[in-house]
Amino acid sequence: MNIRIGTGYDVHKLEKGRKLVLGGVEVPFDRGLLGWSDADVAVHAIIDALLGAATLGDVGTYFPSDDPQYKDISSLILLEKTGDLLKENQWQIGNIDVTIIAQEPKLAPFINTMREKTAEALSINEDQIGIKAKTADKLGFEGKSEGIVAHAVALLRKPNEDP
Repeated sequence: MNIRIGTGYDVHKLEKGRKLVLGGVEVPFDRGLLGWSDADVAVHAIIDALLGAATLGDVGTYFPSDDPQYKDISSLILLEKTGDLLKENQWQIGNIDVTIIAQEPKLAPFINTMREKTAEALSINEDQIGIKAKTADKLGFEGKSEGIVAHAVALLRKPNEDP
């Protein structure tokens, strides 16, 4: 069995006039993340982790930030397309783990829904996705509530291949 691990990272600035979307969930807040799509840092980090593990490039390879078809698109759609690409290349998802770093808003009430939505987009079980939210203890741009960061790691496997 061929097993691979990939990591992903994304960061976006918080700005008034935007919706805050994390893990495919709209989170009530006075600002949202600035970006070409919905700027969902959690899903973008997941996509990069999955594509990295499969050595298929990164989020910008398939969904460039200057392509008009991706303007304001839900990142869950991009995640679905990433899942399809993995299937085409015979990769199965073992698990995904994500850490979202944001001083505010409090994300704990939304974590289960984030897990549900990302699992649904990838056609996997919720127990294959871990999502955690951490503050930055008021340090750095995350701690000053200027932006939000997400880190992700993913494990992929190809059951019918030798390592």
